[in-house]
Amino acid sequence: MDFDFKNGETTRSEFSKKILLIGLSILVIIFLPRISAGQEKKEYIPDGTQGEMLEVLHADSVPEKWRDKRWRLFPGRFSTLKLGGGFLYEFAGYKQDGIAKQQMDSIGSKLEPTFAVRDFRLVASGQFKTKRTFSWKFGAMYDGPTDSWFIRESGLMIGVPELWGSFFVGRTKEGFSLNKVMNGYSGWTMERQMAIDVIPILADGVKWLGYLPKQRILWNAGMFTNWLSKNQSFSTYKWQTVIRLGWLPMYSPEKNEVLHVGINYRYGEPEDDKIKVRSRPEANPAPRFIDTGDFSSNQSNHFGTEIYYNSGSWMFGSEMYWHRFNSSTANDPMFFGGEVVASYIITGESRPYHTATGILGFVPVKKSVFKGGPGAWEVLFRASTLDLDGGTIQGGKFWRITPMVNWYLSKDIRLELAYGCGVLDRFNLKGATQFFQTRIQFTLL
Repeated sequence: MDFDFKNGETTRSEFSKKILLIGLSILVIIFLPRISAGQEKKEYIPDGTQGEMLEVLHADSVPEKWRDKRWRLFPGRFSTLKLGGGFLYEFAGYKQDGIAKQQMDSIGSKLEPTFAVRDFRLVASGQFKTKRTFSWKFGAMYDGPTDSWFIRESGLMIGVPELWGSFFVGRTKEGFSLNKVMNGYSGWTMERQMAIDVIPILADGVKWLGYLPKQRILWNAGMFTNWLSKNQSFSTYKWQTVIRLGWLPMYSPEKNEVLHVGINYRYGEPEDDKIKVRSRPEANPAPRFIDTGDFSSNQSNHFGTEIYYNSGSWMFGSEMYWHRFNSSTANDPMFFGGEVVASYIITGESRPYHTATGILGFVPVKKSVFKGGPGAWEVLFRASTLDLDGGTIQGGKFWRITPMVNWYLSKDIRLELAYGCGVLDRFNLKGATQFFQTRIQFTLL
């Protein structure tokens, strides 16, 4: 469901009624009778920031790591409840050569320094008090670029140990690409690499997640349809199926060391037998530098590889993707893109790895600025590219290099500073653009 005020698809009064209904439902859960103070009971609350189930003791005391979250944790009678949210505000400035400015004229846009809200989101999650693990989550997000609200990841997670994992039913990420699956607030750079912009951010359907500890093999597989999301901006396919397989040749949580190797495959049938592939230059306020325009296609196949090595404060990674679209009119175009990244956390922290979902999590902070510490400092370098020239399609090619600094003032506040240099090859011209970006991030997840 999209609440698009700008285009008048949903009136503010209708939106207010929906939010009121959601709020009343949450209040009912909050004010249901609580667990008695003398009874100590283990609950598991799905932590959207880490992709794991965190154990919480609901009694007179709360574990140290959860004491600062107690104000937004509620035992409830039938379900636990945890509230959270996030906010991103950013700046992007640019410097272009003459050819790049000509290309912007051809695109029909102009680069101007911009301060903008990236997004604002509200989330809630909890676990029902049943023998079988049965949890839920709900998310709503305001998207700055489109000036609209829409439902983010929302649904039910059912633990199925008989099948070595769990099933999620509802709106979620398809499971294609480690970086795409990660919470957007936990990524090492401001924006994900361009090559996975080809894949929609969300989908409605069923996903199976599993992990075999002995073999160190993990997977997620899903089938999705646009039955509930038709005509929404992210819903560009009638249906799609995805499988992602990962293997951990090296895995030592005690040493903070992991080598992750993964492969991805996705099959989809575009809505109305047509598709448009496009991407911004990893700067959200900027226009889309590369764009195929609409072209006919009745099916697509997507292939990808992942490799990440995380050891102590070091992290090295790469993802490469191939996107092939069946199109008799466009001569079956194949598009390619990928990235390489290297990161070092100067203050000694290490990104955690989560086997339940096969992702890297948020950078922990040993001592926040607000407790007299330095916070956590991370420096990194990324090189990325996406080529949308294929078949008879000339959507353009773009590559970019990005040195960057992340300062995590606390586990909830992050300041990002990035410089980028990229070259656009489009309209038989090659133009260079420099990017100057900063972002402040607040999270309660």
